[in-house]
This record gives sequence, structure tokens and C-alpha cells, in this order.
Amino acid sequence: MATISSLGIGSGLDLNGLLDQLNAAERKKLEPIALQQKSVQAKISAYGKLQGALTKLQDAAAKLNKPEFYQSVSSNVTGSSVTAAAGAEAQPGRYDVNVTSLARAQSLATGGFAARDADLGAGEMTINVGSGDSAQALHLRFDAAASSLEDIRDAINAEKAGVTASIVNDGSAEPYRLVLSVDDTGTDAAVQSITFASDNGDAALDDSLSYGGTGTMSQTVAAKNAALEVNGITITSQSNQVEGAIQGLTLNLAEAGEATVRVERNTLAIREAVGGFVKAYNELRTTAQSLTRFNSETGDAGELLGDSALRTVESRLRSTLSGGVGEGEFRMLSDIGITLQRDGSLKLDEGKLSDIVANSPDQLSRFFAGETKASGMAGKLGQSLDQMLGDKGLLDNAKKGLESRIESLKDRYARMETGIERTIERYRIQFGKLDGLIAQMNQTSDYLFQQFEMMNAQLGRKK
Repeated sequence: MATISSLGIGSGLDLNGLLDQLNAAERKKLEPIALQQKSVQAKISAYGKLQGALTKLQDAAAKLNKPEFYQSVSSNVTGSSVTAAAGAEAQPGRYDVNVTSLARAQSLATGGFAARDADLGAGEMTINVGSGDSAQALHLRFDAAASSLEDIRDAINAEKAGVTASIVNDGSAEPYRLVLSVDDTGTDAAVQSITFASDNGDAALDDSLSYGGTGTMSQTVAAKNAALEVNGITITSQSNQVEGAIQGLTLNLAEAGEATVRVERNTLAIREAVGGFVKAYNELRTTAQSLTRFNSETGDAGELLGDSALRTVESRLRSTLSGGVGEGEFRMLSDIGITLQRDGSLKLDEGKLSDIVANSPDQLSRFFAGETKASGMAGKLGQSLDQMLGDKGLLDNAKKGLESRIESLKDRYARMETGIERTIERYRIQFGKLDGLIAQMNQTSDYLFQQFEMMNAQLGRKK
């Protein structure tokens, strides 16, 4: 509310100051609403923290709810000739690999030309690439005014047919050479032949741009297949990435030489996943304790102290974790080395878990993943968490209720603020009238005083 500077001029009273004080007093009525808004907003933020902690637990449980995860393997390579990546079908074992040669891609080059941008003459070029099912023929037409080495290069590259053209300067008298490089390694991807037929029958030009037969283009790098032995069995591959030589394993050949590939069950990943589950639950407990704290000395309280939604979350989680599963060798968390502590946290016996992972991975899978998606411990927990975190779930409904409360408080604040402004405006008008009335009374008083003074003067009376 703006201060009216003219108030008090007529009366000499500090009506502006009084109006400001009344305005400040009226606006104090807004403070309880502002405090309620702050409290509700803090509660919404607290629900966000709780939701984040629950989502981490949900992700940790989902990772354990995959039967194939417990069958996962990892590969370890001794030697630098290969690297290996194990897939889901890989079987534990040891494999001795001897790489005798790497696959190479073919490269062809023309003889030298004096200029790279000089037109050579109209004609047609046919490039036969690949063999078998992958064979294809590129037919390129060049007009006389667009037949330079650069034009030929660009036309070949525009086809994107597994051959890349470039121009190399070898520093000779006729330095420019057209070079064709096959994109893929192996003999199946190689260029089989190239023919150029000029419109004017220029035999020298035709031969210079042809490969095979009378063509003078030369093979600078020959296409080559990879060769290796796996446990004494000879294998050839068109590529340096070899799949299928060992079931479920992809070998990437790096250099000639020997290497040993060991495929082992990935027990570390399983242990880390179970440990991550325990950690996520304990972090959730820490978050819940922070949100429900209370200090009796200072009165400091958590945003969700006494909150019914949080109590429901904790109750459902305790019920799920303590309920166990109904089938398998392991029925309770304690059977796999996870125990519930007095403070509500979980403790993991890593030694017991390591033994189970090494010797009973199938039973561990049955405990967490179950026979169906929702029958194992991870599935049951995931189902419960979905009900809490999903749309129209427990937390979603609680947050929507608070957001609705925020909007209601905003409306109430705005209505009260409008009422205060009207009240102050009414005071301003009343003060204006008071100011005018006092000013009029002062004028009347001054007039009467002057009249009395004049009468006294006429009667010769002294003051």
C-alpha cells in the first residue's frame, strides 16, 4: 500500500505514519497463512526425498528380479592378441586362442594423373563389389564436363556401397592417384573388377581406370581373412570381430599371438547387486529417520513427523521383508545372510552370501526372482513399491492433497490481502476527511481569534 504524502498537511498530525502502522498491523494477519504455505511446501519437498529413496530401492530390487542375471558370466583374457565380451549364452570354461593373422580390407590405386580437377572424358564405370549374396555392381555415368578425378571420387562416395574413394598425391611428376578402399575386411567384401568405357574409345583412359583384365589399376593392399585357432581348432573369419567361435563369446582380434580366455560366472556382479539392495534399503531408513526426527530440547521436528503416509510405507516394507517367500531352499532374508537390526536397518553377512553365490546361484535366483515375476522377494517388494510410487499411488495421492492445499492457501492469502488493501483504503479516506475537518476547525479558530483581537483593539483592551 503506497503512503499518501498529502495526509496531515491540514491537521498537522502524522496521519501517514499512523496509516503505515495500521497497514503493518493488518498485514500481520497474513503471517499465519504464509507459515502454513511454508510448512506444506516443506512437506511436499520431504515427500520428494522419500520418493527418491524409494525409487533407488525399487531399482535395486528390479535388478535382482531377473533369473538370467544369476546365470550371467564374465570373461577374463590373459594376453594382448584378443579381447572378449561374454553374452548370456556363454558357458564357463577356459579357451586357448592363437591368432595367426588379422583380417584386412582391400585397397586399389590408379596410376598417376597430372591434375585432379581436369576432365578426363565422358564414359561409364562399373565396379563389381563383394561376392556371393553380398555382391553388387555400381554403374556410374560421367559426362565430358564432369569427369575429373574429383568427380569420379565424389560419384563413388555418393553411392555408399562399401567402397570409399580418395585422391592421393605421391609427389611424382604425375602425382594424383585415385585410391579405392573397401570399407569391410575380408575377401568377401573385396572389389572383384572395375571397368571404364570411354565414349570416344580412349583405350589408355579405359585401362587407367580399370582393374582386372587389361586394367592398370593395382591392388596396393590385398583383402585378407582373419585366421585363428581356438583350443587347436582352425577358424577363419571375414572380420576381426569373431562371433560364434566360442558359444556366447565375441572375440575382438587385436594382433597376432596367443591368449587365454577364461569365462566364469559373474559372482561379483551378483554380490554387488545384493549389497546394493541392502544399501538402498538402509539409505531409505536413514531418510525416513531424518524426516521424522524430533528434538525435545529445541523442538526441532522433521517435516513428516507423525505422517500417516510415511508410516504406511514403513509398515508395508517391514511386512514384505519379514514375510519371506513360500518356496525354495531359502525362504527368509536371514537364510541368505541378511538380518534385520534393532534400529530397523539391514545387515549383510558377506561371507555367507559369497558362499551361496558360488555354490547355490539357482536357489538364490529362486529366492529373489521366484518362479514368476511377482513370486520372489524382489518381485513382492517391487509390487509393493509400485503401489507406493505409481500414478494414483500412496505418495502420489499424498502429494496431490498437499498441492491442492497449497492452491487453497494461495487463494486465501490473495483474498485476505485484497481485504487488507480495502481496509487501508477506507482508513485513508477517513483520515483524509479527518484531516480536512481539523483543517477547517483550525481555520475557524484562527478567524475567531482574529475577530477577538480586533474587538480588543477597538475597545482599547490590552492583551
